[in-house]
Amino acid sequence: MVFNSAFSSFIRKRMYSIDLVRKQPVDVQRALFANLLHEGKHTSFGREAGFKSIRHWRDFKRIVPIRTYDEFKPWIDRAKAGESDVLWPGVTQWFAKSSGTSSDRSKFLPVTKASLESCHYKGGKDLLALFCDQRPDAKLYDGKHLILGGSSSLDPLNTGSYSGDLSAIIVRNLPFWVEARRTPDRRIALMDNWEEKVDAMAHATLKEDVRILAGIPSWMLVIAKRVLELSGADSLGEVWPNLQLFMHGGVSFAPYQAEFESLIGSTRYPFDYIETYNASEGFFGLQDRLSANDMLLMLDYGIFFEFVPMSEWESENPVVLELRELEVGVDYALVISTNAGLWRYALGDIVRMTELHPFRMQVVGRTTSYLNAFGEEVMVAQADKAVAEASALTGARVREYTAAPVFMRLDRNGGHQWLIEFAVEPKGGMALFLECLDASLKRQNSDYDAKRSGGLALREPEGIAVGKGTFDQWLRSKGKSGGQHKIPRLSNSRELVEEIVALSRENQPANHFERSSVK
Repeated sequence: MVFNSAFSSFIRKRMYSIDLVRKQPVDVQRALFANLLHEGKHTSFGREAGFKSIRHWRDFKRIVPIRTYDEFKPWIDRAKAGESDVLWPGVTQWFAKSSGTSSDRSKFLPVTKASLESCHYKGGKDLLALFCDQRPDAKLYDGKHLILGGSSSLDPLNTGSYSGDLSAIIVRNLPFWVEARRTPDRRIALMDNWEEKVDAMAHATLKEDVRILAGIPSWMLVIAKRVLELSGADSLGEVWPNLQLFMHGGVSFAPYQAEFESLIGSTRYPFDYIETYNASEGFFGLQDRLSANDMLLMLDYGIFFEFVPMSEWESENPVVLELRELEVGVDYALVISTNAGLWRYALGDIVRMTELHPFRMQVVGRTTSYLNAFGEEVMVAQADKAVAEASALTGARVREYTAAPVFMRLDRNGGHQWLIEFAVEPKGGMALFLECLDASLKRQNSDYDAKRSGGLALREPEGIAVGKGTFDQWLRSKGKSGGQHKIPRLSNSRELVEEIVALSRENQPANHFERSSVK
């Protein structure tokens, strides 16, 4: 009780800074930009880019081009080799290894001491501060926090630096106030074998007083179901009656919410869900209101934000906007400059602003993850909503899904193919599920609706129900098992769906391999 009270008092001190972000966002970003430039002047990148001549963001935009990971890689390789003052002052000790989801090639994203303390850990503190502010009677710190990260230890790159999952870097450097309440212990948290790790985590936490769950929804479901198997309980509320909060991120929660609600059951305290927006590149936003599903853009985490309207994204010289130029309801690709040494880095995420006072947003997709084979421009957020609505209408629960185009042939128009792994099958079968999904996409997306009109440009969607565990098997086949890895939702290539269809056919008798389309 004493620890909980002390922590609540300590954590709520962050509310002043959070309110400053809400009330004076442009001033906060300008001050942060000046500080980043000051630090960057002392690096090889800053000297070569001419940071000393930059006086204003307009100079920065004119002098420093937007870069992708491949364009940053030579600089990152120098930092990995142990060279100091390359992208950020000093030697960069850690590199978050990310294989991505669309290729097998690894990325190594720099993680500095500044980015750990002033970004990643600050995000965790602020999330808890906001929760305690809205739930003043919460008793989070009287129990344990089950934090699900990736599965990887840190691999030495040279005498001074290491690579691994961001979660491994974070676990190795956790502040004492987090480590004191985290479960399971570090030995289990850093296990490499994911299947063994799931079992070990479930056994280790069965008898703990778990108050918080934190992780990617799809993988947290795996842990939760194993806990129920071991305990024989019908709900997590029976195992952990003081459970109060699930902090999630990485993917949209909409397709998973019904499944979680069925597993949580009844708990002693009100149970809440809070979304975060964080990645290996930084911590960008968090849900600051329990009553709304958008997120506050966090502007004092050592990250300077720029925004490219998606209408401009493929232009040779796209329009780039700063914070004060944004509009509600417009989709923007994020460009970031960070205290990890990424300068005008194309993150690859697409956000949509929901409010401007303060700046709140939703993550709606990836610049490389959408459906636009026929001019329909379906974003991941629209797909997630359609899947959630179809699930609600048919009583289904979706474990995972992905979709890709079926291209035109002489005898038929093109369309979309949806691969879905159901935790609970839809009443009325796949055909009814697809009908509901199709209707939802028509309501959300006027381009999709127009293309679907009369089936002239886009025929009805078709679906394949794949066997349970198929998506996990695909991740394992790519060496991507673990808490940070996720299934790509939408792709304009058929490579992924073909691989998953092949796996499902291998694993299931023909009569269990369901292919259907809207009637």
